[in-house]
Amino acid sequence: MNGPLHGIKIIEMAAIGPVPFCGMMLADMGADIVRIDRLGSPVAHQDNPVNRGRRSIALDLKQPADLAIARSLIARADALLEGFRPGVMERLGLGPEQCQAENPKLVYGRMTGWGQTGPLAPAAGHDINYIALSGALHAMSRDGQPPSPPLNLIGDYGGGAMLLATGILAALLESSRSGRGQIVDAAMTDGSAALMSLFHGLQAAGNWRAEPGTNMLDGGAHFYNSYACADGKFISIGPIEPQFYATLLQLCQIDDPAFTAQMNASQWPALKQKLANIFSTRSRDEWCALLEGSDACFAPVLDTREAAAHPHNVARQTFIELNGITQAAPAPRFSRTPSGTPGQPAAADEHRDAILREWIKESNAC
Repeated sequence: MNGPLHGIKIIEMAAIGPVPFCGMMLADMGADIVRIDRLGSPVAHQDNPVNRGRRSIALDLKQPADLAIARSLIARADALLEGFRPGVMERLGLGPEQCQAENPKLVYGRMTGWGQTGPLAPAAGHDINYIALSGALHAMSRDGQPPSPPLNLIGDYGGGAMLLATGILAALLESSRSGRGQIVDAAMTDGSAALMSLFHGLQAAGNWRAEPGTNMLDGGAHFYNSYACADGKFISIGPIEPQFYATLLQLCQIDDPAFTAQMNASQWPALKQKLANIFSTRSRDEWCALLEGSDACFAPVLDTREAAAHPHNVARQTFIELNGITQAAPAPRFSRTPSGTPGQPAAADEHRDAILREWIKESNAC
């Protein structure tokens, strides 16, 4: 792998959810990541694109010899990623104080749902619970219905993995100056709360109502919504700015004077119904032919297969095929140190000999 993180060595303790996604991002950027799998673990890695680009060694950390291997690897790493409950790594003998005693420059990344401290820290949970506590899930309710889980994008990935990756990169940058590592405590409650920063500001200014589905960005507005088409497929529109809103009305030949009251929230329900009636008269492809590429802020709602085949994504090579699986290409893109093609997801213990030779034996020889 090429990329801006070429030469950075990272240990990833095998996990699910945000830790492997964070590992994927860092590996895509060129980091040399070794995943420590549990010996005999039933977790399948090879069919999951999130596990691409890393090498694997399987260890039984309850055995002194394997624990010694893990410590030797960590002693040669720039950073470590782990996603266990608080205290688990310490009980294994691999806590941050123990590891940083041997490797003072180690950046120790910890990923949890509730954080390393607080009354809920020891409790189990998943993405939906963490974003419920941060206020993010409530904001995505609409029409008096229970909130629908937004997949696991907000807690696990946006508020978790990307928060951890940002913290790891910042700590690595600081470590390059100070020569000292530190602990990065990344919690999905914290990260998803940070993602809600705009809405705290809007609420403080009196521009956000607590009732979900009544605001501009949560499905309340007619001009920021998704609509069904004649063929049962969907399109999305988002012309917030007046000039873009005018473009939508012009292209759709909408001359109803009621639409001039764009920001009158009391009119939004009626205008949503009017737009629903209009968009239901043509197929999605017909609306694409009319609106796509214009300043109407329009896009078709695509499933994953359709997204990979869309001309814009094809032109940008947004998706690649690896191991027979279509998946997102590495992102973001770098002008001088571009990421290479990711390596295929590794089976547990697939690279034991190479890892021991390159990370330990060659280091000892030096």
